[in-house]
Amino acid sequence: MATRLRKTRKLRGGRNMGWGQVGQHRSSGHRGGLGITGLMKHHYSTMLKEYPDHYGHSSTHPPHPNIIKKWANIRELDDLFMKFGKEEEGKKILDLVAAGYDKLLGGGKPSVAYTVKVRQFTKSAEEKIKSVGGEVLAENG
Repeated sequence: MATRLRKTRKLRGGRNMGWGQVGQHRSSGHRGGLGITGLMKHHYSTMLKEYPDHYGHSSTHPPHPNIIKKWANIRELDDLFMKFGKEEEGKKILDLVAAGYDKLLGGGKPSVAYTVKVRQFTKSAEEKIKSVGGEVLAENG
């Protein structure tokens, strides 16, 4: 097509060149902005309708399901037995669950054979208590 017959020849003298009097073919002005611009202002109804979960976040790190709040080492068992322990049929029984402890750790050396009730315990704690003739009972709940 010849240049003289194109539409732009007719529009050359006008200010807007066929793109309207406001937007004038500049970026995304006629849409109210690019992307998520204006979702809390002039695109609020669009956000409610199409992206209701836009604000906030989905947690990528949920809370750890196994939260240890209180623990005890093997070296503390003698003191704990004085407070919370009892003796039944010649066995020294220590209920750490009732005492509020969540986990038994393997620090220290056991001096007496205890039967320990606890929710969680480390492998080294179990081995050390068994080495002196005691036992560890896993208690759920």
